Amino acid sequence: MINSQLFGFIERDSLLFHSDIHGLNHWKAVEKNGLYLAKFTSADTKVVSYFAYLHDCMRENESEDEYHGPRGAAYALKHKNLLGLTETQLKTLILACKDHTHCYNSNCPTINTCWDADRLDIGRVGIIPNSKYMFIEEAKRIADEKDFKVLGRAIS
Repeated sequence: MINSQLFGFIERDSLLFHSDIHGLNHWKAVEKNGLYLAKFTSADTKVVSYFAYLHDCMRENESEDEYHGPRGAAYALKHKNLLGLTETQLKTLILACKDHTHCYNSNCPTINTCWDADRLDIGRVGIIPNSKYMFIEEAKRIADEKDFKVLGRAIS
């Protein structure tokens, strides 16, 4: 779980904090997904948890918002003193937030875990996750087999 003071800042500063699409419920799902996927990778779970709450926290709208990832990364940098991350962890978090809407294999298990955790929650907007956009074998398996129950929910 993230620092409570940072959580309060996010609640105050995020325009979509209460949104069902890009708000708190989505962030919690991404964290849950990421912590599950981390069991299959060497992902840094602290970075995964912070990513979950920061990647969409600076969205300005629910649709096209091309720069929300970089704004989330900048928000993380602004509050880096609250994160308790090493310089390496912080760099990983920043890159994960900044580029999470792009689809390339980062070759970093933590970043790929963050991105797959986010993509596995796309069902909230009626899109079934697709394994061709996943990097971790377990995430691909979940998408291919539609085995969302391992994440604690069903998608039809």
